[in-house]
Amino acid sequence: MTEAPIDGPLVEFFQMVPNPRPPQRADRAVGGVIPARALRYCEAITSASAFGWYVFLPISFKVVWDGHDMLWTYDGVQEWLPLTRDAVQYPHFSEQFNEIAPVNVRGFSPPFLTLSIQPGGLQVWTGCVAKSAPGWSLLVRGVANLPSASYQMFEGLIETDHWFGPLFNNVRIIKTDSPVEFRSDVPFLQVQPVHKDIYADKFLQNFTVKNLDQLSRENWDAFHRTVVVPNVDPERRLGHYAVSVRKRAHHPTPATNIVSTADPNNSVRS
Repeated sequence: MTEAPIDGPLVEFFQMVPNPRPPQRADRAVGGVIPARALRYCEAITSASAFGWYVFLPISFKVVWDGHDMLWTYDGVQEWLPLTRDAVQYPHFSEQFNEIAPVNVRGFSPPFLTLSIQPGGLQVWTGCVAKSAPGWSLLVRGVANLPSASYQMFEGLIETDHWFGPLFNNVRIIKTDSPVEFRSDVPFLQVQPVHKDIYADKFLQNFTVKNLDQLSRENWDAFHRTVVVPNVDPERRLGHYAVSVRKRAHHPTPATNIVSTADPNNSVRS
């Protein structure tokens, strides 16, 4: 990947639906969910947690699914409302949208909740639209290291450098006959920047698979440094990997072209 200067922000978020919690940088501690021991010593978990930005829902709401029909409600409403194939809007948003939008866009405010054809499937819009710098896409997913026991989040890779549309995600409700809560004070999405070169076939086809007897002397030396030395050191300190990663972050190596020109058809071998 040839490094090109970015003129402006890497990502712009447009908060169409008013929200007191705008998108923010993802948190190494996931708002305090990560245990203190992992936060201190497990750089792998904290780095993954901090990669990207959080996007919040403008309102809290609940849904209940009985395996066939789905109902929903939100703060200030004292009844359960049916979710049908007709999508629902954020409360009062379509009127606000039409007041501000150009004439040729009026009537096309993005829906808030849309039922999927899959059982228990629901598409949820965050009220945001995102635009990334040229050549960059966004991986849209659930919050890293914050699983839910009530629903599953799907993931999508969107070329937001030219696709300017609602930032939504699809969920699948897995708990039936009891309310499932979506809270506005807990991040709903984590979006992560990915350069298009990184997920191109030319890049992803460039890999090898080797057996135990094919490890080189350099491989065995690296394994020895990583696994053996720390475990035979009587004065071993916890968090050695975390310390080494942080040191490298302060003394980065020069960037190189990471896209190989090797023939991808010959790159997979055992």
